[in-house]
Amino acid sequence: MRILYVEDEKLLADAVTHLLEKSGINVDWADNGEDGLRLAKKPVYDCIVLDIMLPKMSGLEILEIIRKQGIKTPVIMLSALSEVEDKVKGLEIGADDYLAKPFKTKELIARLNALTRRPALRETKTLKFEDLVLDLNNRTINGVALTEKEAEILEMLIKSGDKTVQKDYILAHVWGADMMAEDNYVEVYMSYLRKKLKSLKSKVEIKTVRGLGYKLMVK
Repeated sequence: MRILYVEDEKLLADAVTHLLEKSGINVDWADNGEDGLRLAKKPVYDCIVLDIMLPKMSGLEILEIIRKQGIKTPVIMLSALSEVEDKVKGLEIGADDYLAKPFKTKELIARLNALTRRPALRETKTLKFEDLVLDLNNRTINGVALTEKEAEILEMLIKSGDKTVQKDYILAHVWGADMMAEDNYVEVYMSYLRKKLKSLKSKVEIKTVRGLGYKLMVK
């Protein structure tokens, strides 16, 4: 695995890089937003670990630019700020995960492994449900771009048909059972998926089954 790590705190970056490389993860480090953006555009990384507070350009600005350019490399946002608004903003722009500082490198490694997992073989390149077509290779729904986790969640819901998918099941299979993903991650992603379905004027909606989970249904 090769990752890009954009972090301006040198001592922290040195320590984290050392531990990641001991675990067999190759790390390229950038200490400012401009260099981070330049490197993030290269199609060589399995994941990008991106601090929000950076000199020259913020992590959120980098994320917004690469997503607008169609770069789908998974991104983990880092921030010393624990405000919900920062987390939601990153997820809205297209982050795949969020990790609050200070963090344990072991948890970062778990999240990197979960984000970069790839099925060896998919049964089909597209999945259909009513007027929706999910392209698994390009990660789009009716041509609209999805983040990796949005695509995984929609794939799960479509394959489940009209059956309810439990929230805990989604957390375990999308974020990984060994991770410290928060319960509201699922709610945040469902909110953005609903907005995308609404923008498509789809007749399909994501229904919340109170106390159980989520399922797709026709309006």
